[in-house]
Amino acid sequence: MYQDAYQSYQTVNLGAQTAQASPVQLVLILMDGLLEELARARAHIEARRYELKARSLDKCIAILNGLSSALDTDQGGEVVDNLGRLYDFCADRLCRAGIVLEPAMVDEVTQVLGTLRQGWQEVQARHG
Repeated sequence: MYQDAYQSYQTVNLGAQTAQASPVQLVLILMDGLLEELARARAHIEARRYELKARSLDKCIAILNGLSSALDTDQGGEVVDNLGRLYDFCADRLCRAGIVLEPAMVDEVTQVLGTLRQGWQEVQARHG
């Protein structure tokens, strides 16, 4: 019962956050969710909870694909192309991590995305 109440709170809170969010804020919200799910995926790999690992990695890859598909390739130029390649690299590494069951590969993606998240935070700080 507690879990259901907590899940409902998270859903309402996320809805409130996204309703007024700028595009950069939406990316940050997605990044936060992605980083949280990566931590769960890593824990599932270590604990040998393979079905839960697969679900977590699927969620992570879906978020990465969503971020990639939202890129404006017509307007973004080289930066957008590089972001797309980075998102593809991360998705590929997560697929591989799920096959070989290697937490270090998840850590690698987490580090890359953490650095990328910092960059998005700097964009938000500069442009509001």
